[in-house]
Amino acid sequence: MIIIRLDRVLADRKMRLNDLAAQVGISNVNLSYLKTGKVKAIRFHTLDAICKVLNCQPGDILEYVQDEE
Repeated sequence: MIIIRLDRVLADRKMRLNDLAAQVGISNVNLSYLKTGKVKAIRFHTLDAICKVLNCQPGDILEYVQDEE
């Protein structure tokens, strides 16, 4: 399972979701869906833009947790 940690990175950077959306160039709604984990995929272009704005690595935003069997 992939867990989205965007909220944690935003808090660390003291940045609001609206500000990130404006700088990345995607809608607040789409970024909110990403933040809450309601998306099935993310484009590398979008991930790249988010990482540039937040000055972070993809692994700071995405975390893999093995499903319990």
